[in-house]
Amino acid sequence: MTIEIFIAFATRLSLVLLFLPFSALDKALNFGDATKQARQVTNNETLAKALILVGMFVEVVMSLGVLTGIADRLAAFILAGYCAVTAILFKQFWRKPDFRFLGPSKGKEMMWDFLKNFAVAGGFLLITFGTSARTVDDFFTAPLSSTHPYAIGAAP
Repeated sequence: MTIEIFIAFATRLSLVLLFLPFSALDKALNFGDATKQARQVTNNETLAKALILVGMFVEVVMSLGVLTGIADRLAAFILAGYCAVTAILFKQFWRKPDFRFLGPSKGKEMMWDFLKNFAVAGGFLLITFGTSARTVDDFFTAPLSSTHPYAIGAAP
């Protein structure tokens, strides 16, 4: 394995490590607690369980797509959306009664989690769209294409 391939893999692994295996495994091992958290969004128990199962699917399958490079642009795009949606649904710092910037505040702590979700989403969007304006159209032209993250030399 060359250093270039190792760096490409380690970079992608650092983005998905939160989801695969940790968050997905936590949902599987603590399904009841995860369902309780999903009940913050819906009062319907069945829908809450479905949300957790969909979340597990996204975390596992899309993370594998990013890691392997198979349809990695679409997988990263879906994970970026997942990060944004979970931030908006579960990290509502603005609703915390103690939210303030000065002094201790659970709302302020949650605000940092909210922003971290969007930072991770930004990392996934770099995989989706590339790092320059000229590469953005590549995704819209072929969303199921791969970025070929482990190819060395000229771009395929």
